[in-house]
Amino acid sequence: MADVAHAPAAPEVTGWGATQRTDNWWLGPLLTFLGLGAFVVYSTFRAILNKDYEVGPLLSPFYSPHLGHWGLGLPDWLSPAFLILWAPGGFRFTCYYYRKAYYRAFVQHPTACAVGEPHTGYSGESAFPLILQNLHRYFMYLAVLFLVFLWHDVWKATRWPVAGGASEFHVSMGTLVLLVNTSLLSGYTFGCHSLRHLIGGKIDCYSCVAFGDARQDLWRGATWFNVNHMQWAWCSLFGVGFADFYVWMVASGRWTDFRIV
Repeated sequence: MADVAHAPAAPEVTGWGATQRTDNWWLGPLLTFLGLGAFVVYSTFRAILNKDYEVGPLLSPFYSPHLGHWGLGLPDWLSPAFLILWAPGGFRFTCYYYRKAYYRAFVQHPTACAVGEPHTGYSGESAFPLILQNLHRYFMYLAVLFLVFLWHDVWKATRWPVAGGASEFHVSMGTLVLLVNTSLLSGYTFGCHSLRHLIGGKIDCYSCVAFGDARQDLWRGATWFNVNHMQWAWCSLFGVGFADFYVWMVASGRWTDFRIV
């Protein structure tokens, strides 16, 4: 048997992207780059387009809450969406999962485990600009508030106007699209690490605090969502983009919103 102690050491691998890994380590960061990049481009385009975001009782989540139609002589591209998207966008941008995703895909810091990166130093999130990631807990409060608006939009999507100014219960494909989107966003938000910590993750003894049993149950519920936080993140990202796209297509006359009930 060869003497392990005298076995030749593996050559050192250095440089950006250098690695001894033989798997497709680049695939994950590439898909993340394409997915997040496509959403940023699409959402920015839709905000600048500033039209076809509502039809009947259906309202695009990019424009919720409804801030009205501006007639202040402002440029057409300066839409209400820019006053809305920063809040849920900030929530995702500072999300613990998304930090890992775009650190690897966009910043290459690091590209992947055991893969060389173009950076020589690391200060973590203790210095500008990454210290701004600590705002996540505050964006979380805004995200919960926006869920209230979105669930209200789902309810409104079941109340369709009829003759005489009244409304009646009505479920269409658009209603279901908004329902699925808001459900996915709720699953993503309720699994937030900061929300889970706020609810009960910081408690060492549930029997020693007020409402301990209730807070433990809430913590367990948040944990159930948190286990699959990555899946909720991506599904809700696709869901909110598709919900806006669906409303756009119906409002522009390209699609018909079929009634179900």
